[in-house]
Amino acid sequence: QVQLVESGGDLVHSGGSLRLSCVASGTNGRVAPMGWYRQSSGKEEREKVISITAYGTVVEGEVMKGRVSISRDSGTNTIFLQMNNLNQQDSGIYFCQMYQGGTVYWGQGTRVTVSS
Repeated sequence: QVQLVESGGDLVHSGGSLRLSCVASGTNGRVAPMGWYRQSSGKEEREKVISITAYGTVVEGEVMKGRVSISRDSGTNTIFLQMNNLNQQDSGIYFCQMYQGGTVYWGQGTRVTVSS
């Protein structure tokens, strides 16, 4: 069973940076498309932040375009989200997602709070 565990969420000042991590387990060594989504306070939907394919192609969402990057460490089955120049609208819960074998898996999320 695939499990995703995010970490790195924190309180950060506006203009600051933060790096999130997501460790995947139960993948049987396969490299799968993964990505980051966020759910802002008061919103039900999760917005795509950025994703990376199994081959390393990166696709940015619109919500944080130009301020984020994603990387993968295949050896540890971990992906990272680097976020820069954060503002208060970036506050929310950030979720890791994986697509494997026709199933979408989600982590439990990690909270990011950006203060003024």
